[in-house]
Amino acid sequence: MTTAVTPEVLTDPELHAHGDPHEVWRWMRRHAPVHRHPATALPAFWSVTRYDDVRAVYRDPETFSSRHGVLLRPVDRGVDPGGGMTLALSDPPRHKQLRAVVADWFSTRAVRDLEETTLQAVRDVLDRLPADGTCEFAHDVAGRLSMYLIGGIIGVPRHDHERLFQWTTEAFAAGVSLAAHQDLMRYFIDLMGRRTAEPTDDMVSALLGGTIDGELLTEEEILLNCENIIGATENGGLAVAGGILALVRHPDMWRRLAEDPEVLPGAVEEILRWTSSATHSMRTATRDCEIAGQAIAAGDRVVLWVPSANRDEDVFPEPYRFDVGRSPNRHLALGSGEHFCLGATLARSQMRLLLMELLERTVRIELCGPVHRISSIAVSGPESLPLRLVPR
Repeated sequence: MTTAVTPEVLTDPELHAHGDPHEVWRWMRRHAPVHRHPATALPAFWSVTRYDDVRAVYRDPETFSSRHGVLLRPVDRGVDPGGGMTLALSDPPRHKQLRAVVADWFSTRAVRDLEETTLQAVRDVLDRLPADGTCEFAHDVAGRLSMYLIGGIIGVPRHDHERLFQWTTEAFAAGVSLAAHQDLMRYFIDLMGRRTAEPTDDMVSALLGGTIDGELLTEEEILLNCENIIGATENGGLAVAGGILALVRHPDMWRRLAEDPEVLPGAVEEILRWTSSATHSMRTATRDCEIAGQAIAAGDRVVLWVPSANRDEDVFPEPYRFDVGRSPNRHLALGSGEHFCLGATLARSQMRLLLMELLERTVRIELCGPVHRISSIAVSGPESLPLRLVPR
């Protein structure tokens, strides 16, 4: 690592858009695996970069709380308003109770039952592309597909999926929370009113009827949980786009998939590891403790750098090699422990079915313009990915 690069640059979104954060993480794993960052516009926090330490923090919610926020926020923005009310920002036992209200829509059985619906969504999105196969893949395919699928589960009618996609795209592009998008929030308030009058088999209806300790969820809790679940589609879309970019840059891996579709499940796992689209996840220490021998005080913020954990040389042989046949592949891209991604099975199914359909439709995929990575310390992946899907 050059002398100009220090761990403090990790909080610069431009490093993640135009530089190489992996150079920093690689140095930190060797020399400063638990590193203290002083307060700036962001609060002071500890960086954790090794796989075993990241996994240990994930799996100890009693010591490392999610209630006070799971992403670094500028000090002047205060605490996350969803603390204690959403799936992402709650601790046991409330987290498990909230999860139980909506878990049926994301179970292995539910996702299996949705497979035809998912495949149809994949085909609908690909059928929208021009005949020559040119597209802005990150937006036109990856982002749209993720939003269509989660919209259907939440209870948004199919004819409103495109409207939902446009609103969330506007919010993501502006770097604001979905709750700040007035049209989106008005839509969900109206949807809640309709489902209160006439419940259906969807997640909004489940949230409206769900109880914790005998009490119904408040309107604010329902809205924030919808926002939480919809917001996670940004990660899903970025992982899909990043995975396709990896296959474009490693044509031998694309050929391997074309020749042996049995490799597809392993390819999905490698794409998740390789992209690690959720760049960091934060916890707050509830008591004095240690991480890898480093003293952490109660109240300290601890930031888990997931892409670093998924490149840890002590866990992944040749971690900087993209290999769809990698096994074992115990990555942490979907978290671990209590907060293991609720939509993990759906995300894997979506990616597998998209790859299947692309392999059937295309002989190869080509870049047809510059790739631009998203400028963010929270998520990573291609913000712009111009491709040509060369048809068979």
